[in-house]
Amino acid sequence: MRFSVIIPVYNRPKEIDELLQSLCEQTFTDFEVLVIEDGSEEQCETIVSSYDNDLKIRYYYKENSGQGFSRNFGFERAHGQYLVVFDSDCTLPPHYFQVVNSFISRGGVDAWGGPDRAHPSFTTIQKAISYAMTSPLSTGGIRGSKHSLERFYPRSFNMGISRKVFEDTGGYLITRMGEDLEFSIRIVKAGFRTVLLEEAWVWHKRRINFRSFFRQLHFFGRARIHLLQFHPEQLNALHLLPSIFLIALCISGLAYTIDLKFAMLLSTPFFLYWMAIWADALWKERNIGVACLSVVAVTIQLSAYGAGVIRESVVRMFRKRAFSASG
Repeated sequence: MRFSVIIPVYNRPKEIDELLQSLCEQTFTDFEVLVIEDGSEEQCETIVSSYDNDLKIRYYYKENSGQGFSRNFGFERAHGQYLVVFDSDCTLPPHYFQVVNSFISRGGVDAWGGPDRAHPSFTTIQKAISYAMTSPLSTGGIRGSKHSLERFYPRSFNMGISRKVFEDTGGYLITRMGEDLEFSIRIVKAGFRTVLLEEAWVWHKRRINFRSFFRQLHFFGRARIHLLQFHPEQLNALHLLPSIFLIALCISGLAYTIDLKFAMLLSTPFFLYWMAIWADALWKERNIGVACLSVVAVTIQLSAYGAGVIRESVVRMFRKRAFSASG
C-alpha cells in the first residue's frame, strides 16, 4: 500500500462525505482511508460505510482526545508506506495523489505539505477568509509559498510523512493548540527533509463566518506562545507583527477622540495597507464583494492572532511569577 489517508473527524458528517467523494475521484488510487471518529455526538459511520465499495476504507470510533492523538491512533493502524493527514473540511482535486506519487518516486522526501485554495463554490466570506489565510500580504501567506521567510513546516490540514518519520518521532506530542506545528518542528530537528508541493493543494473550507474565524485565529495566536515551552527558539519578530498591528490599530482609533488631524496621520498606513489588500484581492478573485470582505478578513486575522499572542504571553508571565512566589 503506497498511502494511508488519516482523517480525524469531530461532529462533521457532511464535511467527511465531501472529502470522501473527492478521494473517490483520484486518478492515482493506491491508498487506503482511515476515518477516526474522535468521540463525536454527530457520528459519520453510516456515511463512511456508504463508501465501502468505492474506497479501501476503515472506520474507528474512540473517546475524544483531540485531533493530534487521533492522528496518532490512525498512524498506528495504517498499512501504507506514507501517512497522509487531512482536515475533515478539505476536499482534494483529482490529481492530488498523482502529483505526490510522482514527486516521491523521484526520491528524497520525508515529509511534505501543500497549500490550500478557495473552491469556486465557496461563499463570499469563505473566499475572503481563504484569501486572508493564503495571501503574501498577510501572515497567512508564509505557510504555502516557496518564498517564505522561514523554513517550511507542513501543517496538518494537508500533510504527509514517511513511515520512518512516524517511527522516529512518535507522531504528535500534543493533541491541540499548535500540535501540527510542534510536530513539524520536531520532524525538521530530527534531520528529515520537508518540502512544499505547490501542485498538491487542497480546497479548504475553514470557517463560515467572521465570528468563528476570529475565535480560530485567536486560538492560533495563543498556540504560538504555548509552543515556546517545547521550542523556545521558534518565536521571532515575524510572529509579533500581528500584536504590533493590533496595538497600533487601537492607538490609532483612540487618537480620534483626542485630535482628528493627528489620528488621520496615524491611520494613513492602515488605509494604504487596506487599499493594497483590496486591490490584490480584486485582481485575484475578480469579485468586488470578496475584495471588500478580504480587507475585513485580514484585519480580523491579524487582530485575533495578535490578541491571542498577547493574552497567552500575559497568562504565562503571571503563571511564572506565581510559581516563583510559591517556590
